[in-house]
Amino acid sequence: MLQKTFPTVAISRRRLLAGIGACALAVAIRPASADEIAFDELYASFGVLGLTFSDKIKTLAGQAVSMTGFMAPPLKAESNFFVLTEIPMALCPFCSSDADWPDDIVVVYLDRAQTFEQANGLIRVSGTLEVGSWTDPETGFVSLLRIVSADFRRT
Repeated sequence: MLQKTFPTVAISRRRLLAGIGACALAVAIRPASADEIAFDELYASFGVLGLTFSDKIKTLAGQAVSMTGFMAPPLKAESNFFVLTEIPMALCPFCSSDADWPDDIVVVYLDRAQTFEQANGLIRVSGTLEVGSWTDPETGFVSLLRIVSADFRRT
């Protein structure tokens, strides 16, 4: 029977500590993972003054987030934005004002315009959360919540 022998490698204490330090640094500088948001976590309440953002949404404003949902049919084939919805929709759910804003959609702005596929399956969106009423200067659409600098993929 043949036995394999492996060479003995001597590692100095200094090299071992340097290796451990390098591993710790690699973990520390890795990008932070995005916080996952569910549609039922977007708002705390709905009252006479409209929707009130949840504490989670207020805390995550300006942070990296991800959401899973459905892409509403875009208004045109090539665009830099779309609407993420909780359930599949046949029509684009944009409203005339933020007072009429549905509580189960989020506008997603991509880094660049692209052609969309027929999206009838779940997608996962990642980007930076923006909170508060905003009117898109190009389209005039009003939104309460946006995920910007986003990308998406089918799940």
